[in-house]
Amino acid sequence: MSYQYQDIAKMLDHSLLIPTMTTDDLEAGIDEAIAFDTASVCIMPYYLRRCAERLAGTTIKASTTIGFPHGGHTTAIKVAEAKQAIEDGCEELDMVVNISRVLSGDWEYVRDEIASVIDAAHQADRKVKVIFENCDLQDAHKIRLCQICGEINADWVKTSTGYGSSGATLEDLALMREHSPDHVQVKAAGGVRDMDTVLKVRDLGVSRIGTSRTSEMLNECRQRLNLEPIVVKATNGGGY
Repeated sequence: MSYQYQDIAKMLDHSLLIPTMTTDDLEAGIDEAIAFDTASVCIMPYYLRRCAERLAGTTIKASTTIGFPHGGHTTAIKVAEAKQAIEDGCEELDMVVNISRVLSGDWEYVRDEIASVIDAAHQADRKVKVIFENCDLQDAHKIRLCQICGEINADWVKTSTGYGSSGATLEDLALMREHSPDHVQVKAAGGVRDMDTVLKVRDLGVSRIGTSRTSEMLNECRQRLNLEPIVVKATNGGGY
């Protein structure tokens, strides 16, 4: 399948989530995303407002995390996080399901919680990516989550936080695409580290990839397309 640089760049959510990143690291990371023209910057909530200000006038979305990274927050806190993020300029929210409730089979709780965050976001015309943390789940859990997310109009289903024991696999991505309706997109996080893998997941129907390896992957893309590399100050990563 043929592609242009922009097709690949606009798949990448540039991750700036490692808790030890300094404000200088975060600023440099935003610079990196702007230089490469990524789809979004997914940044720690406390720095979101500044990130949104920096991205104003670009085509790059400001995004952040909700209930991150373990999903055990109460529903009320997740909704409050979502509302604060929206107030701070967030355009896309990456929320973690309550993994304990999923493993307990409490699907009514899981559905209501995800729906509460989606409702808050959609009322403000914002989008939600629902993070499963697949390394902790069985296929039956993943399939049911995809069904629920389709029923309540999630914008994306997402494999992982990038902080579990493993990230996206081709098998999981194929499973999620198969069991999600067309209006729900699929995001891969963790494990996508080079252009060959980017193209494989793209062929599976993945529309977004969470990564801290933006420079490496997009310069590899540019090399394959005979474009000049982009050089920016390095950051110390973001967990993907």
